[in-house]
Order: sequence, then structure tokens, then C-alpha cells
Amino acid sequence: MDCCGSPFDCLIFDLDDTLYSSKLGIAEALRKNIDDFLVEKCGFAENKASTLRVELFKTYGSSLAGLRALGYDIDADDYHSFVHGRLPYDLIKPDGQLRNLLCSIPQRKIIFTNSDRVHAIKVLKRLGLEDCFDQIICFETMNPNLSKSMRPDEFPVLLKPSMDAMKIALQAANVDPRRTLFLDDNARNVAAGKAMGLQTVLVGKPMKSKEADYVLENVNKLAQAIPEIWVIGEDNASTAPSINRIRSELDSILATTPVGA
Repeated sequence: MDCCGSPFDCLIFDLDDTLYSSKLGIAEALRKNIDDFLVEKCGFAENKASTLRVELFKTYGSSLAGLRALGYDIDADDYHSFVHGRLPYDLIKPDGQLRNLLCSIPQRKIIFTNSDRVHAIKVLKRLGLEDCFDQIICFETMNPNLSKSMRPDEFPVLLKPSMDAMKIALQAANVDPRRTLFLDDNARNVAAGKAMGLQTVLVGKPMKSKEADYVLENVNKLAQAIPEIWVIGEDNASTAPSINRIRSELDSILATTPVGA
């Protein structure tokens, strides 16, 4: 590891409930859509759909993964089109403050989401951040062979927090985990990232988990919480004053940009 400058070469961001607030209602709408899929497409009883969704998530990481593991021949594109296609994307507004923050980060920035690419691009466009990231690692990245399967359980669906999914993502990102900052709202995903050697940030939670190196109530507070991201080419003797100066400069920039601008 370099003895000077920022400790990070790359920042990897989760998407949903990380780049926008979990209070918007997107997650609730998604859960309702999954319940509807279980009823309308798979024939489960309406009064059992929510319980089944929770059990599939706990056991397999997602409803899609669980259904395919149990032998249901569910096409991933059809599933994503159903559960994401009905989402109230209009609830997601442009975030000018977050855009300024991301644009000020000199390192590579990558999205890492369990969602499909179509959904990821829609969300980024709604936030006004579609040109702020160097790469999107998504469902298709982790599951490139799914469409070639001859039976539903031939290729298990890989998603965070699976170690196999994490390995694929880090290989796709081509990063040194020790110099990569990973931000996610899910404690299990953060724990998986920590196990892979990433430096970790738990977003949107009031208390830090043991696997999180940092905790952020809101991703927009990144500059205040981890100002060393912006320390580039400084030697150790000047790091502290540089961090203070950077924090002051970023606070000034962000204060002049209203959220949702």
C-alpha cells in the first residue's frame, strides 16, 4: 500500500437504498411486486406470498434465486421486467448535491447492485447520476450463463452477499480490495465485503456493525465522514491539515447546492 495520498483507489457503491433514501417507498413497492409475481406467475396463494418471499430471501438471497433453485423455470428478464417495471420511479428525484459530491471524487467509482442493468440505469438517470460512474456491475455481470441453462437449477443465481458473487464483482472491477471502499446499506453485504478484504461503509444505519469500518446516516455525508478520500499525492506530515482543508472546501461546495437541484 502506498505510504502517502488517499488510502483508496476505487469506491464501489450499492445502488438502491444507498444512493437514495430507503424512505422513498421504492423497497416497499418492490416487495409488493414480488408478492404479485409469486401469485400471478407462480400460482402461490395470495395470503402466503409475503411469507414465502421472506423465506426465499433468507434461504437463497432473492425470490428469483429461490424459485429457480426449487425448480421453477423463471426467466430472469421476465422476472426483472415484472418486479421493476411497475416501480414508482417518479419518487426518485435528481440529487444535485450527491452529483457534485461524486464528481469531486477523483478515484474510479463503480456501481455494484443485485438488480438488473435496465433498473440500474433508470435509477441513475432519475437521480441525475448516469454519467458519474465508470462501471456498472449488476445481475447480468454475476450471472452471465443463466440464459444458457437447460434446467432452472443448472446455474445457481449469484447475488450479494454470496462470496462467489463478490469474487466475480471484484474480478470485473479489477481492484485491489485493500484499497477499495465499499458502500452498502445491507449489513450482510458489508460483512461479505469485509471478508473479501474491502474497506467497508454501512449506509443508512444509526449504528456501526462490527464488519463496517465506517457508518453513514446518508451517503451525502461522505465528505464529512471520510475526507481522506480526497487526499491525493500528500505526504504523511501534511495529511491532517490537508484533510481539514478538503473538508472545509467540500462543505462549502455542498452547502451551496440544494438537495434535489
